[in-house]
Amino acid sequence: MANCDIKIQDVEISIRALGRTQIVKKHQRSKIAAKMICGMLSTTTSLCSISIFDPQRPTRSMSHSRAFVRKIRCSSLSPDMPITTEKSENGSLVTGAAYDFERSTTSLSQKLLSTPKNVMLVRHGLSSWNDEGRVQGSSNLSVLTETGVRQAEKCREALANIYFDQCFSSPISRAKSTAEVIWQGREEPLVFLDSLKEAHLFFLEGMRNVDARQKYPKEFTKWREDPANFDVNGFYPIRKLWVTAREAWREILLTPGKNVLVVTHKSILRALICTALGLSPERFRAIDVNNGGISMFSFNKKGEAMLQSLNMTAHMYSDHVYQI
Repeated sequence: MANCDIKIQDVEISIRALGRTQIVKKHQRSKIAAKMICGMLSTTTSLCSISIFDPQRPTRSMSHSRAFVRKIRCSSLSPDMPITTEKSENGSLVTGAAYDFERSTTSLSQKLLSTPKNVMLVRHGLSSWNDEGRVQGSSNLSVLTETGVRQAEKCREALANIYFDQCFSSPISRAKSTAEVIWQGREEPLVFLDSLKEAHLFFLEGMRNVDARQKYPKEFTKWREDPANFDVNGFYPIRKLWVTAREAWREILLTPGKNVLVVTHKSILRALICTALGLSPERFRAIDVNNGGISMFSFNKKGEAMLQSLNMTAHMYSDHVYQI
């Protein structure tokens, strides 16, 4: 939302928010009053900038006809909470330390990177088992449909203006075919990582969801409603996925280059996104990614992640082209 600018003078306060101006008459001219007003505005604006004008206190560098100005900045969460500011490359103030990733808490590389990175994550196009409502898992029997190929082509067109140093893909057919369509015409060879494979779901793989629910009601319900605790003879596929996702991140981030493309599957994408955000396997179904959906992370040189976009699908329905 737009910032608000509050000017506190002798007998009036001008509140400019969302492009509109209101006048509040006969308000006390004080820092406390400013904070009170900022607190009220913070329910509708994300950032308040308050200027206190005191005509009784001119400075040496100002004529007696001008006012002393004090700036107060407060967050939308609490007007009394201090908020850090810093300058961007063009000199403008940026609120919050996340701008340059200072004090971030999780390094996915565990080593210093040669350069900051942008990583685009793409889910494969519609597959035959997607279309049939089957549990896919790590099976290699599900292949791209004609619709899936068109979705992959849409992704290629949407990313055509971005130079990628490398493309990593799952070697499983539906992801591999999607990557080959997207990467068509690029010079660097595709790199296939086993750590980008989909979760292994054992006896559920290949079953139609409706059949799996009837034949294995307890196991299927656990998979759908409590996936972090779904196990087969003591093996927990989703917990294992968190381990392989961290392995994949290290391989991806420690490869030289600034812009990287990753093509893989829904469950491992959920794990990649959640591990980058510091979320546990219990949050597995808190993230969803469509066929052909694109997500983007930026990483600083420490290997700390910032989510830039999640499950972008505008290119599926238009000629939208992405930029970095």
